[in-house]
Amino acid sequence: MSTDVQRPPQPPSTSDWERHTHQDQELVKGLGLTSATMLVMGSMIGSGIFIVSAEISREVQSPALLIGAWLVTGFLTIVGALSYGELAAMMPRAGGQYVYLRESLGPLWGFLYGWTLFLVIQTGTIAAVGVAFGKFLGIFWPAISSTRWILHLWRVPKFSVGPMVLGGMDVGLNTQNLVAILVVVALSIINIFGVKTGALIQNIFTAAKVSALLGLVLFGIFLGRNARAIAENFGANFWNNAGLGTLHDVGGGVLVSTLTALAVAQVGSLFSADAWNNVTFTAGEVKNPSRNLPLSLALGTGVVIALYIACNFIYLGALPLTGNPAGATLVERGIQYASEDRVATAVMTQMFGSAGGGLMAVAIMISGFGCANGLILSGARVYYAMAKDNLFFRSVARLHPTYKTPAVSLMVQMVWTCILCISGSYGQLLDYIIFAVLVFYILTIIGLFVLRRTHADAGRPYKAVGYPVLPAIYIVMALFIDVVLLRYKPQYTWPGLFIVLLGIPVYYAWTLTQARDSA
Repeated sequence: MSTDVQRPPQPPSTSDWERHTHQDQELVKGLGLTSATMLVMGSMIGSGIFIVSAEISREVQSPALLIGAWLVTGFLTIVGALSYGELAAMMPRAGGQYVYLRESLGPLWGFLYGWTLFLVIQTGTIAAVGVAFGKFLGIFWPAISSTRWILHLWRVPKFSVGPMVLGGMDVGLNTQNLVAILVVVALSIINIFGVKTGALIQNIFTAAKVSALLGLVLFGIFLGRNARAIAENFGANFWNNAGLGTLHDVGGGVLVSTLTALAVAQVGSLFSADAWNNVTFTAGEVKNPSRNLPLSLALGTGVVIALYIACNFIYLGALPLTGNPAGATLVERGIQYASEDRVATAVMTQMFGSAGGGLMAVAIMISGFGCANGLILSGARVYYAMAKDNLFFRSVARLHPTYKTPAVSLMVQMVWTCILCISGSYGQLLDYIIFAVLVFYILTIIGLFVLRRTHADAGRPYKAVGYPVLPAIYIVMALFIDVVLLRYKPQYTWPGLFIVLLGIPVYYAWTLTQARDSA
């Protein structure tokens, strides 16, 4: 006699993997390939490309190494994007990198990323971009200035903690950070009215700033060449101070090798090329994400990095790399000592006079506005995803009943960003984050290897190009940069590490509270 017992129908599988990696059904899928690619490019292009080459030039003292620093950044950015493409296609869920860290390494690591993103990375960058918008608007309306105080609350005194010098910021409301606050509030409210509305603004402003960068390159090729700059920067002079045995001063008389100097120089260039991962935060709203997310990451990072490298060749063709800080002319000051490090403005002024400087100010304002919109749109999706997992305030998981956007998340992000604007601390915070950002990139790509082993049978519509070699090279190079920064730029690294580690007790306190509430 058969002993088989007919079993009742089993409910659909609700394994942790399937529950956490499904495509979010409550969000509106309003981002196509064009919008996703524009989000990648728009989030990357802020004001950094127009400024940081001056600081890099002072650090490396070589035309070849200036280009080399951007090539290293380009390699890391594109390999990182190609690696993230696999994770994005595999787990097309709102929250992006937060989800990848949670699924590969555990919820603590996802929380630490989201914690740092909210506290410093995303909100601090939005604040800085907003204040930069106000700074350049002040060129046309001098009443907009960091010295025009509406309410000055406090001047925080400087103090030292080991090698770090903290403080020194002014707390209060001035006309410059008021402009930043108005930009942040306006864009946050606009993004409530549907992801398509935010994407439309993003597409318009990204197209404008990519055109501005392309225009800078084309004008530089045909109008910007300066005989003195070309003689000093190219030919045999291109390789000045670029030998592997050359020693470079990284401050305080500390001499390091060329490779170490290149690693130190990544603070500026990596920050300028950062935020390419923001498109993964919006994965729940991307149409056909398994195809469009990897494509948008590859296309967006490729175009921006090509423009960045081309811009630096234009800088070298228009101005000598080395200069005199007391120089009377743009050429005498060179790239290294361009006024307030505004290299692109100096180049445009060299080509078109004062009108060129005005054009560049407009281009940077357009760039900043579009960058802020992309960061605001995407960042809110991470806190929404965390709230869905009970790792952030539950109300943040609420969507607007009509527009299906994370309205509460957008408002919470807006409030904290405005506080950072008034605190004046965003500048120091941004100095601290590139180390932490790089740590999380390393951990996420390590997670790619982990998931290949732990979820070998999971669907992978796209697989990382060059796996495992290219992702492994990324990890080694990024680890080298982080170790060098810890050693030679402690003022930029230890505070960022402290902010990340502070999230560990917060995570355990939060989960214990949630467990008690559930019980």
